[in-house]
Amino acid sequence: MATFKYVAVGPDGKQAADVLAGSSVDGVTDSLTRQGYDVRSVKAAGRNLLQLELTAEKVDLVELSNFSRQMAAFIKAGVPLLDALEIIRAETKDKKLGKVLVDVMDSLRFGESFAGAMAVHAKALPPFYISVLRSAEATGELDVVMAQLGRYIERDVEGRRTIRSALTYPSLVMALAVGVILVLVIFVLPRFKAFFASFHAELPLPTRILLGFTDFVTAWYPVVVGALVALVAAALAALRTERGRALRDRFLLAMPVVGDVVRSMVIERFCRILTSMIKAGVPIPEALNLAGAGANNLVYERAIGKARVEMLEGGGISGPIARTKLFPGAVTQMMRVGEETGTLDDQLENVSEFYEKELQHKLKRLTSLFEPTIVIMVGVVVGFVAVSLLSAIYGVYNQVEVQ
Repeated sequence: MATFKYVAVGPDGKQAADVLAGSSVDGVTDSLTRQGYDVRSVKAAGRNLLQLELTAEKVDLVELSNFSRQMAAFIKAGVPLLDALEIIRAETKDKKLGKVLVDVMDSLRFGESFAGAMAVHAKALPPFYISVLRSAEATGELDVVMAQLGRYIERDVEGRRTIRSALTYPSLVMALAVGVILVLVIFVLPRFKAFFASFHAELPLPTRILLGFTDFVTAWYPVVVGALVALVAAALAALRTERGRALRDRFLLAMPVVGDVVRSMVIERFCRILTSMIKAGVPIPEALNLAGAGANNLVYERAIGKARVEMLEGGGISGPIARTKLFPGAVTQMMRVGEETGTLDDQLENVSEFYEKELQHKLKRLTSLFEPTIVIMVGVVVGFVAVSLLSAIYGVYNQVEVQ
């Protein structure tokens, strides 16, 4: 798939110049014409640092779920792929998905398979999506598999929403606490310092500590802010490396309470993805590889990769997974039962549903512990400030009376 530069007049009468991925000049011209553009020129674009990949960003998962369900319904009803894609493209609100579908339709017109056309935009889709589509096309069950993909992605979106909603209130409380502390340090305490200095009185130790901290922040705040920004930037850069991700994932798994939540989350996602891929007919070695990557935890991904190697050497799936010591015994036992009875996908689906409920319960427990912890921390800080100021006021008052 090549990239082409084009100049065209849009439906609004304004001239547009941009780049678009396509199979040929004719395909890009036809695609732009169908969108209402008056095409003036289309030519191949050379690869350079300024060239942008139009679909490099991820497609919105809600839109992808709707797309998968709609495609399943159209295919089941016997609607040709091109017609189905055109109908969905016209109705979708996600621009990234719309661009993907335009390019896919161009590829289909030039004889490319549906999975092959979608594979060009693999970076915009979940890692397992293309492999599932390829297997579905090979088995002739594209409608069934697309429906399964839609259901899985919908569950994944619901899980992410649950996590976000569970962490929203604690995050707001934390932000409020930081805001209160900043207001005290920047605006309130400096005025009290001037007030105390006017009496030339000796202040209690807590008050001197508090005012010393205020002086430090006031005098060195550019350095403090710069250091914090540099620290955040360094952390983000480290998380882009494999070693940084591994350290982060190990740390999260080792944390009390939080580690239990992360473990449940990873197991649920791994089992859910593996179930969908096995049902779609993806070979288990490939399914294990993609499910491990989709679990979004490098510790588990590496362990599952080793288990995959053992399985290819004739060790089955449940035994190597159990030897990773990252999965509870109940999970590996159900895998073993699934292997022996030929119902591995059903057993994995049961595991994923169980851990989905467990995850919701553990998230509620985590937030129930997190909220009072933040409140106590804020109370300690505000209480220390209040005690420091009140003790100083009483001390100054007593010293003035003595004089």
